[in-house]
Amino acid sequence: MTMDTNKKLAVFIASAIVLAVLPFVVGNTLGNSWVRTIDFALLYVMLALGLNIVVGFAGLLDLGFIAFYAVGAYTFALLGSPHFDIHLPFYISIPLGAGLAAMFGLLLGTPVLKLKGDYLAIVTLGFGEIVRIFMNNLNAPVNITNGPQGINLIDPIQVGGVSLGKAIEVFGFSLNPVHMYYYVFLFLTVVVVIMVYRLQHSRIGRAWVAMREDSIAAAAMGLNIRNIKLLAFALGALSGGVAGGLFATFQGFISPESFGLLESIMILAMVVLGGMGHIPGVILGAVVLTIAPEVLRDVIGPLQMHTFGKMIVDPENARMLLFGAAMVIMMLVRPEGMWPSKRRAAEFKDAKKG
Repeated sequence: MTMDTNKKLAVFIASAIVLAVLPFVVGNTLGNSWVRTIDFALLYVMLALGLNIVVGFAGLLDLGFIAFYAVGAYTFALLGSPHFDIHLPFYISIPLGAGLAAMFGLLLGTPVLKLKGDYLAIVTLGFGEIVRIFMNNLNAPVNITNGPQGINLIDPIQVGGVSLGKAIEVFGFSLNPVHMYYYVFLFLTVVVVIMVYRLQHSRIGRAWVAMREDSIAAAAMGLNIRNIKLLAFALGALSGGVAGGLFATFQGFISPESFGLLESIMILAMVVLGGMGHIPGVILGAVVLTIAPEVLRDVIGPLQMHTFGKMIVDPENARMLLFGAAMVIMMLVRPEGMWPSKRRAAEFKDAKKG
Protein backbone atom coordinates (compact mmCIF):
# COMPACT_ATOMS: atom_id res chain seq x y z
CA MET A 1 0.00 0.00 0.00
CA THR A 2 1.13 3.56 -0.72
CA MET A 3 1.77 6.20 1.93
CA ASP A 4 -1.50 7.98 1.12
CA THR A 5 -3.46 4.74 1.42
CA ASN A 6 -1.88 3.97 4.79
CA LYS A 7 -2.66 7.47 6.00
CA LYS A 8 -6.30 7.25 4.89
CA LEU A 9 -6.65 3.82 6.54
CA ALA A 10 -5.19 5.14 9.80
CA VAL A 11 -7.55 8.14 9.77
CA PHE A 12 -10.52 5.85 9.04
CA ILE A 13 -9.67 3.46 11.92
CA ALA A 14 -9.05 6.33 14.35
CA SER A 15 -12.35 8.00 13.35
CA ALA A 16 -14.25 4.72 13.77
CA ILE A 17 -12.83 4.21 17.28
CA VAL A 18 -13.63 7.80 18.31
CA LEU A 19 -17.20 7.58 17.01
CA ALA A 20 -17.70 4.20 18.70
CA VAL A 21 -16.72 5.41 22.19
CA LEU A 22 -17.98 9.00 21.85
CA PRO A 23 -21.40 8.57 23.53
CA PHE A 24 -19.87 6.85 26.58
CA VAL A 25 -17.12 9.44 26.99
CA VAL A 26 -19.55 12.34 26.60
CA GLY A 27 -22.19 10.69 28.80
CA ASN A 28 -19.75 10.03 31.65
CA THR A 29 -18.16 13.49 31.53
CA LEU A 30 -20.91 15.90 30.47
CA GLY A 31 -24.09 13.88 31.00
CA ASN A 32 -26.63 12.14 28.78
CA SER A 33 -28.19 15.44 27.75
CA TRP A 34 -25.10 16.08 25.63
CA VAL A 35 -25.35 12.60 24.10
CA ARG A 36 -28.88 13.59 23.11
CA THR A 37 -27.48 16.75 21.52
CA ILE A 38 -25.04 14.62 19.51
CA ASP A 39 -27.98 12.45 18.39
CA PHE A 40 -29.71 15.56 17.08
CA ALA A 41 -26.48 16.62 15.39
CA LEU A 42 -26.53 13.35 13.42
CA LEU A 43 -30.14 14.00 12.39
CA TYR A 44 -29.17 17.47 11.18
CA VAL A 45 -26.23 16.00 9.27
CA MET A 46 -28.70 13.84 7.33
CA LEU A 47 -30.96 16.84 6.70
CA ALA A 48 -28.08 19.08 5.63
CA LEU A 49 -26.71 16.45 3.25
CA GLY A 50 -30.16 16.08 1.69
CA LEU A 51 -30.49 19.83 1.23
CA ASN A 52 -26.93 19.94 -0.11
CA ILE A 53 -28.07 17.82 -3.06
CA VAL A 54 -30.63 20.48 -3.98
CA VAL A 55 -28.71 23.64 -3.07
CA GLY A 56 -25.05 22.63 -3.25
CA PHE A 57 -25.01 20.25 -6.20
CA ALA A 58 -27.96 21.39 -8.32
CA GLY A 59 -27.92 25.09 -7.37
CA LEU A 60 -31.65 25.25 -6.53
CA LEU A 61 -32.48 27.53 -3.58
CA ASP A 62 -34.94 25.59 -1.39
CA LEU A 63 -36.40 27.26 1.72
CA GLY A 64 -39.09 24.64 2.30
CA PHE A 65 -36.92 21.59 2.89
CA ILE A 66 -38.34 21.12 6.38
CA ALA A 67 -41.60 19.97 4.74
CA PHE A 68 -39.98 16.66 3.77
CA TYR A 69 -38.74 16.25 7.33
CA ALA A 70 -42.34 16.73 8.49
CA VAL A 71 -43.70 14.21 5.97
CA GLY A 72 -41.25 11.54 7.14
CA ALA A 73 -41.99 12.27 10.81
CA TYR A 74 -45.78 12.22 10.46
CA THR A 75 -45.71 9.08 8.31
CA PHE A 76 -43.79 7.23 11.01
CA ALA A 77 -46.02 8.64 13.77
CA LEU A 78 -49.27 7.66 12.03
CA LEU A 79 -47.99 4.15 11.31
CA GLY A 80 -46.46 3.58 14.74
CA SER A 81 -48.62 5.06 17.49
CA PRO A 82 -51.99 4.61 19.25
CA HIS A 83 -53.43 7.46 17.13
CA PHE A 84 -54.74 5.01 14.49
CA ASP A 85 -53.73 1.98 16.56
CA ILE A 86 -51.28 0.94 13.85
CA HIS A 87 -47.89 -0.34 14.93
CA LEU A 88 -45.77 -1.17 11.91
CA PRO A 89 -42.07 -2.02 12.46
CA PHE A 90 -39.54 0.73 11.81
CA TYR A 91 -38.04 -1.04 8.77
CA ILE A 92 -41.39 -0.53 7.03
CA SER A 93 -42.39 2.88 8.41
CA ILE A 94 -39.09 4.69 7.72
CA PRO A 95 -38.81 3.56 4.04
CA LEU A 96 -42.48 4.43 3.53
CA GLY A 97 -41.91 7.89 5.01
CA ALA A 98 -38.79 8.37 2.86
CA GLY A 99 -40.67 7.27 -0.28
CA LEU A 100 -43.59 9.58 0.49
CA ALA A 101 -41.18 12.46 1.11
CA ALA A 102 -39.55 11.76 -2.28
CA MET A 103 -43.00 11.89 -3.90
CA PHE A 104 -43.60 15.26 -2.22
CA GLY A 105 -40.22 16.33 -3.61
CA LEU A 106 -41.46 15.53 -7.10
CA LEU A 107 -44.73 17.30 -6.30
CA LEU A 108 -42.79 20.42 -5.35
CA GLY A 109 -40.32 20.18 -8.22
CA THR A 110 -42.82 19.79 -11.06
CA PRO A 111 -44.48 23.25 -10.94
CA VAL A 112 -41.22 25.14 -10.23
CA LEU A 113 -39.12 23.77 -13.09
CA LYS A 114 -38.82 27.14 -14.81
CA LEU A 115 -38.23 29.19 -11.65
CA LYS A 116 -34.82 30.35 -10.46
CA GLY A 117 -33.24 32.30 -7.62
CA ASP A 118 -35.54 34.42 -5.46
CA TYR A 119 -38.73 33.23 -7.17
CA LEU A 120 -37.84 29.59 -6.50
CA ALA A 121 -36.98 30.43 -2.89
CA ILE A 122 -40.38 32.11 -2.34
CA VAL A 123 -42.33 29.18 -3.82
CA THR A 124 -40.43 26.56 -1.81
CA LEU A 125 -40.87 28.66 1.33
CA GLY A 126 -44.61 28.70 0.67
CA PHE A 127 -44.63 24.94 0.14
CA GLY A 128 -42.96 24.37 3.51
CA GLU A 129 -45.49 26.59 5.26
CA ILE A 130 -48.42 24.92 3.46
CA VAL A 131 -47.32 21.49 4.73
CA ARG A 132 -46.95 22.81 8.29
CA ILE A 133 -50.38 24.48 8.18
CA PHE A 134 -51.95 21.30 6.80
CA MET A 135 -50.47 19.29 9.67
CA ASN A 136 -51.82 21.90 12.07
CA ASN A 137 -55.36 21.76 10.71
CA LEU A 138 -55.93 18.15 9.62
CA ASN A 139 -57.83 17.32 12.82
CA ALA A 140 -61.32 18.09 11.51
CA PRO A 141 -63.72 16.87 10.22
CA VAL A 142 -61.55 13.70 10.30
CA ASN A 143 -58.76 13.71 12.85
CA ILE A 144 -55.66 12.70 10.87
CA THR A 145 -52.78 14.61 12.45
CA ASN A 146 -54.36 15.57 15.81
CA GLY A 147 -53.78 19.21 14.92
CA PRO A 148 -51.66 21.45 17.14
CA GLN A 149 -51.73 18.88 19.96
CA GLY A 150 -49.51 16.60 17.90
CA ILE A 151 -49.10 12.85 18.10
CA ASN A 152 -47.84 11.25 21.31
CA LEU A 153 -46.65 7.80 22.42
CA ILE A 154 -44.85 7.09 19.14
CA ASP A 155 -43.31 3.63 19.10
CA PRO A 156 -39.57 3.37 19.74
CA ILE A 157 -37.42 1.33 17.37
CA GLN A 158 -37.37 -2.37 18.23
CA VAL A 159 -34.58 -4.66 17.06
CA GLY A 160 -34.89 -8.40 17.73
CA GLY A 161 -37.48 -7.81 20.43
CA VAL A 162 -35.28 -5.23 22.18
CA SER A 163 -36.81 -1.76 22.49
CA LEU A 164 -34.43 1.16 22.08
CA GLY A 165 -36.75 3.20 24.28
CA LYS A 166 -35.58 1.41 27.45
CA ALA A 167 -32.15 1.05 29.03
CA ILE A 168 -30.52 -2.38 28.71
CA GLU A 169 -27.43 -4.09 30.13
CA VAL A 170 -24.78 -5.38 27.68
CA PHE A 171 -21.64 -7.07 29.07
CA GLY A 172 -22.04 -5.13 32.28
CA PHE A 173 -22.46 -1.79 30.51
CA SER A 174 -25.70 0.14 30.85
CA LEU A 175 -26.95 1.38 27.48
CA ASN A 176 -29.44 4.24 27.74
CA PRO A 177 -31.86 5.01 24.88
CA VAL A 178 -29.74 8.00 23.82
CA HIS A 179 -26.73 5.67 23.43
CA MET A 180 -28.61 3.08 21.38
CA TYR A 181 -30.24 5.67 19.14
CA TYR A 182 -26.80 7.20 18.61
CA TYR A 183 -25.56 4.03 16.91
CA VAL A 184 -28.72 3.74 14.78
CA PHE A 185 -28.40 7.38 13.71
CA LEU A 186 -24.67 6.98 13.09
CA PHE A 187 -25.23 3.95 10.86
CA LEU A 188 -27.90 5.67 8.78
CA THR A 189 -25.83 8.86 8.60
CA VAL A 190 -22.94 6.86 7.15
CA VAL A 191 -25.35 5.33 4.61
CA VAL A 192 -26.56 8.81 3.59
CA VAL A 193 -22.96 10.08 3.34
CA ILE A 194 -22.01 7.17 1.06
CA MET A 195 -25.13 7.70 -1.07
CA VAL A 196 -24.46 11.44 -1.47
CA TYR A 197 -20.76 10.84 -2.17
CA ARG A 198 -21.57 8.29 -4.88
CA LEU A 199 -24.13 10.65 -6.39
CA GLN A 200 -21.65 13.53 -6.43
CA HIS A 201 -19.09 11.52 -8.40
CA SER A 202 -21.60 9.93 -10.78
CA ARG A 203 -22.90 11.13 -14.14
CA ILE A 204 -25.92 12.52 -12.32
CA GLY A 205 -23.71 14.56 -9.99
CA ARG A 206 -21.73 15.99 -12.89
CA ALA A 207 -25.01 16.83 -14.63
CA TRP A 208 -26.17 18.71 -11.51
CA VAL A 209 -22.94 20.72 -11.45
CA ALA A 210 -23.28 21.52 -15.16
CA MET A 211 -26.85 22.70 -14.62
CA ARG A 212 -25.80 24.76 -11.59
CA GLU A 213 -23.04 26.53 -13.50
CA ASP A 214 -25.06 27.23 -16.67
CA SER A 215 -28.41 25.56 -17.28
CA ILE A 216 -28.67 26.89 -20.86
CA ALA A 217 -25.28 25.47 -21.82
CA ALA A 218 -26.15 22.19 -20.08
CA ALA A 219 -29.40 21.92 -22.05
CA ALA A 220 -27.53 22.73 -25.28
CA MET A 221 -25.18 19.81 -24.53
CA GLY A 222 -28.16 17.46 -24.45
CA LEU A 223 -28.87 17.22 -20.70
CA ASN A 224 -32.52 16.78 -19.71
CA ILE A 225 -32.79 19.70 -17.28
CA ARG A 226 -36.34 18.80 -16.26
CA ASN A 227 -35.46 15.27 -15.13
CA ILE A 228 -32.23 16.38 -13.46
CA LYS A 229 -34.05 19.00 -11.37
CA LEU A 230 -36.79 16.57 -10.37
CA LEU A 231 -34.21 13.96 -9.39
CA ALA A 232 -32.42 16.50 -7.17
CA PHE A 233 -35.65 17.41 -5.38
CA ALA A 234 -36.67 13.75 -4.96
CA LEU A 235 -33.31 12.47 -3.67
CA GLY A 236 -32.87 15.42 -1.32
CA ALA A 237 -36.38 14.87 0.04
CA LEU A 238 -35.62 11.15 0.50
CA SER A 239 -32.88 11.97 3.00
CA GLY A 240 -35.19 14.43 4.76
CA GLY A 241 -37.89 11.77 5.06
CA VAL A 242 -35.49 9.29 6.67
CA ALA A 243 -34.37 11.92 9.21
CA GLY A 244 -38.01 12.79 9.93
CA GLY A 245 -38.93 9.20 10.74
CA LEU A 246 -35.93 8.88 13.05
CA PHE A 247 -36.86 12.16 14.74
CA ALA A 248 -40.40 10.92 15.43
CA THR A 249 -39.33 7.63 17.01
CA PHE A 250 -36.55 9.31 18.99
CA GLN A 251 -38.75 12.06 20.44
CA GLY A 252 -41.84 9.94 20.95
CA PHE A 253 -43.90 13.04 20.19
CA ILE A 254 -44.25 15.39 17.23
CA SER A 255 -46.30 18.50 16.53
CA PRO A 256 -46.40 21.09 13.73
CA GLU A 257 -44.29 23.47 15.86
CA SER A 258 -41.24 21.28 15.20
CA PHE A 259 -41.35 22.04 11.46
CA GLY A 260 -41.39 25.82 11.20
CA LEU A 261 -39.58 28.15 8.84
CA LEU A 262 -36.72 28.72 11.31
CA GLU A 263 -35.77 25.04 11.00
CA SER A 264 -35.53 25.34 7.20
CA ILE A 265 -33.35 28.42 7.51
CA MET A 266 -31.16 26.66 10.08
CA ILE A 267 -30.57 23.70 7.77
CA LEU A 268 -29.76 26.03 4.88
CA ALA A 269 -27.30 27.87 7.15
CA MET A 270 -25.59 24.56 7.92
CA VAL A 271 -25.04 23.95 4.21
CA VAL A 272 -23.86 27.49 3.42
CA LEU A 273 -21.67 28.02 6.49
CA GLY A 274 -20.14 24.56 6.29
CA GLY A 275 -19.21 24.75 2.63
CA MET A 276 -21.90 24.46 -0.02
CA GLY A 277 -21.43 21.44 -2.30
CA HIS A 278 -18.67 19.92 -0.13
CA ILE A 279 -19.75 16.88 1.90
CA PRO A 280 -17.18 17.21 4.76
CA GLY A 281 -17.94 20.91 5.03
CA VAL A 282 -21.69 20.31 5.22
CA ILE A 283 -21.16 17.71 7.96
CA LEU A 284 -18.98 20.17 9.89
CA GLY A 285 -21.56 22.93 9.47
CA ALA A 286 -24.38 20.70 10.76
CA VAL A 287 -22.39 19.59 13.82
CA VAL A 288 -21.18 23.10 14.72
CA LEU A 289 -24.58 24.78 14.27
CA THR A 290 -26.27 22.07 16.36
CA ILE A 291 -23.80 22.04 19.24
CA ALA A 292 -22.73 25.72 19.39
CA PRO A 293 -26.15 27.06 20.55
CA GLU A 294 -26.23 24.45 23.34
CA VAL A 295 -22.73 25.41 24.47
CA LEU A 296 -23.79 29.07 24.57
CA ARG A 297 -26.90 28.11 26.54
CA ASP A 298 -24.74 26.58 29.29
CA VAL A 299 -22.15 29.36 29.28
CA ILE A 300 -24.08 32.65 29.05
CA GLY A 301 -26.10 32.35 32.27
CA PRO A 302 -23.20 31.41 34.62
CA LEU A 303 -20.93 33.95 32.90
CA GLN A 304 -23.35 36.80 33.61
CA MET A 305 -23.77 35.71 37.24
CA HIS A 306 -20.01 35.50 37.71
CA THR A 307 -19.32 38.86 36.01
CA PHE A 308 -22.27 41.02 37.08
CA GLY A 309 -23.81 39.06 39.95
CA LYS A 310 -27.18 39.01 38.19
CA MET A 311 -28.86 38.24 34.90
CA ILE A 312 -28.71 41.32 32.65
CA VAL A 313 -29.82 39.69 29.40
CA ASP A 314 -32.08 36.65 29.15
CA PRO A 315 -29.76 33.70 28.35
CA GLU A 316 -31.98 32.52 25.48
CA ASN A 317 -32.01 35.95 23.82
CA ALA A 318 -28.28 36.44 24.40
CA ARG A 319 -27.59 32.99 22.99
CA MET A 320 -29.40 33.71 19.73
CA LEU A 321 -27.87 37.21 19.52
CA LEU A 322 -24.32 35.89 19.85
CA PHE A 323 -25.08 33.01 17.52
CA GLY A 324 -26.47 35.33 14.85
CA ALA A 325 -23.53 37.73 15.21
CA ALA A 326 -21.09 34.84 14.80
CA MET A 327 -22.85 33.74 11.60
CA VAL A 328 -22.72 37.28 10.15
CA ILE A 329 -19.02 37.62 10.97
CA MET A 330 -18.36 34.21 9.45
CA MET A 331 -20.01 35.20 6.18
CA LEU A 332 -18.04 38.45 6.04
CA VAL A 333 -14.67 36.89 6.87
CA ARG A 334 -15.05 33.53 5.11
CA PRO A 335 -18.01 33.60 2.70
CA GLU A 336 -17.00 30.30 1.05
CA GLY A 337 -17.74 28.47 4.32
CA MET A 338 -15.75 26.81 7.07
CA TRP A 339 -14.57 23.89 4.92
CA PRO A 340 -15.20 24.63 1.23
CA SER A 341 -14.23 22.42 -1.68
CA LYS A 342 -11.01 23.32 -3.47
CA ARG A 343 -12.99 24.51 -6.48
CA ARG A 344 -15.27 26.80 -4.47
CA ALA A 345 -12.34 28.19 -2.46
CA ALA A 346 -10.50 28.97 -5.71
CA GLU A 347 -13.60 30.69 -7.15
CA PHE A 348 -13.86 32.99 -4.12
CA LYS A 349 -10.12 33.66 -4.21
CA ASP A 350 -10.33 34.68 -7.89
CA ALA A 351 -13.37 36.85 -7.16
CA LYS A 352 -11.48 38.71 -4.41
CA LYS A 353 -8.53 39.32 -6.75
CA GLY A 354 -10.88 40.63 -9.43
